[in-house]
Amino acid sequence: MTAENSVQQLLTEWVTPENFRRYGQVIFASEDGKSYDVDDAQLNLQNGTPRFYIMRLHQKGRKFHKITRHAQCTQCLGALEGKDWLIAVAPPNHKTDHPAVEDIAAFHIPGNCFIKLEMGTWHAGPYFEHDTVDFYNLELHDTNIVDHFTHDFLKSHQLEFELKV
Repeated sequence: MTAENSVQQLLTEWVTPENFRRYGQVIFASEDGKSYDVDDAQLNLQNGTPRFYIMRLHQKGRKFHKITRHAQCTQCLGALEGKDWLIAVAPPNHKTDHPAVEDIAAFHIPGNCFIKLEMGTWHAGPYFEHDTVDFYNLELHDTNIVDHFTHDFLKSHQLEFELKV
C-alpha cells in the first residue's frame, strides 16, 4: 500500500433478518416438518446447474479491497462447526459496475445460521479469526467462471476496507 492509499474501517453488526433484508436473507433452524414459507431461503438457481459444496478457507485477515457480485443466481453461505464469521455486502445495483462506498455494510454471522445473498448483491468475504473454517456454499456450478463480477476499490479509489468487530 502506498502513502496515498487509505483504509476505511467498517464496523460490523450482528446479523438479523431485519438488518440483512436489503442484501438477502438470514436463515435459522426450524422444526422438522415445518411447511415452506417466506422464512425459508427464497432461491433462484434456475439459470444453470446448482452446485452445493464445502469450501475450506484459511484466515485471510479482515482487510479487503475487492468486492464481487453474481447476477445470475442467489448464493447461500454458512460455516460448519458453529464458527462465527464476517462478511461485507452492498445492495444489488445492476446499473453500475461497482457499489457506492457508502452503501457497504459489514455483518458478524453467528455459526448457527446461514445467509442467502440476493442476485446481484455485492460481497467480500467470508472473513474470520479462526485458523480454518469450512463453509457450505450453494450457487451455480459455473458461477465463479461466467457470473463473477469484481470491483477493485484499491485501483479505483485507492481505498482498502478493514472489518472491525
